[in-house]
Amino acid sequence: MTDFSFIPFRPLIIAELGTGHGGNVNKAKELADAAIAAGADCIKFQLVYADEILHPNTGIVPLPGGDISLYDRFKQLEVPLSFYADLKEYIEAKGKLFLCTPFGLRSARELASLNPRMMKIASPELNHLPLLEAVASYKTPTILSSGVSRLADIELALSYFPNIPVGLLHCVTAYPAPETDYNLLVMENLRRIFGIPVGVSDHSLDPVLVPSVASLFGASVIEKHFCLSRSDPGLDDPIALAPDDFSRMVQAVRQVQNHFEPYLPDQKDFKQMMDFMETADYIQIRDSMLMELKKEWGWDRIEAIIGDGIKRLASSEKANYDRTNRSLHAVRDIPAGTVIQTEDVAILRTEKVLRPGLHPQWLSSVIGRTARSLIPSGEGIRFEDI
Repeated sequence: MTDFSFIPFRPLIIAELGTGHGGNVNKAKELADAAIAAGADCIKFQLVYADEILHPNTGIVPLPGGDISLYDRFKQLEVPLSFYADLKEYIEAKGKLFLCTPFGLRSARELASLNPRMMKIASPELNHLPLLEAVASYKTPTILSSGVSRLADIELALSYFPNIPVGLLHCVTAYPAPETDYNLLVMENLRRIFGIPVGVSDHSLDPVLVPSVASLFGASVIEKHFCLSRSDPGLDDPIALAPDDFSRMVQAVRQVQNHFEPYLPDQKDFKQMMDFMETADYIQIRDSMLMELKKEWGWDRIEAIIGDGIKRLASSEKANYDRTNRSLHAVRDIPAGTVIQTEDVAILRTEKVLRPGLHPQWLSSVIGRTARSLIPSGEGIRFEDI
């Protein structure tokens, strides 16, 4: 049986620092120190190379902090691998878990060379099949985020990780995401369907609501963006939690855990944990605490956050499907009559201006085909183009 002890039931609380350091290692350490002081178990970064994520013609992308040229910003955030090696050593010396997200084959290879205890795949890369294959080849425990995805997308992604410890984060890919879009009951169904630990990556603004309800439904991981101030210039800072709010979140999550503590089985035995979450003791405690939340926040609001458990695209992220996640794009102008070569195609996020291309699963079928008409640099490659 696969060992799932890499994700304790506590749950594991991840402070997503992303690229909020702005390329300054001292700022990164300041953020890490503040997150640890606020109660984070794990400090997470993003290993960014712009060409692995976007095409230069992507144009202006609306983000919580304003409209920016995202490709150019990512280029500014590229730092040497030694930057992350330093941070890994710094964080592990404090007894915390270092975690980082790669966005393509180069960043995955470089990250793996640091021998991390765990790796993370972000929601937009859940369908980047070559990236999944590469990360799985390192045999490192991996967490996958599942925002802007359907059940079939999750099933395909998980098929790349046989006999490798893997966890899944339910997520809504909107910045910010409405609390009422979270449908947290889906965590129970995903856990039952796939038999793996499930948690939540929360992009909502409230520090307590989604993490508390997720904890009541057995979240093994709670991930939340962290900043020193929402007025800071980081890409995600406007929707992140400052230290005091992050600390409030941690306290709320640990309070839920404390109610279950006397009944918990061996937390390293995931089968026992799954069985426990079906018991009358668990359900009675959960329902009692949900009633308290409903009294405080309102019945309708909590019921909306719980949802119906059916995995679907949330209303706030529907427009992002095929645009935030990956598809096949031309990296140069491909004239009509040209045989498409490997170096002509990249698996990129589309975002708002360019047209989406084919799912990455069609990459090998596109290579070697002839372009019917000009495929402009940056645009998605479609069936009608070849």
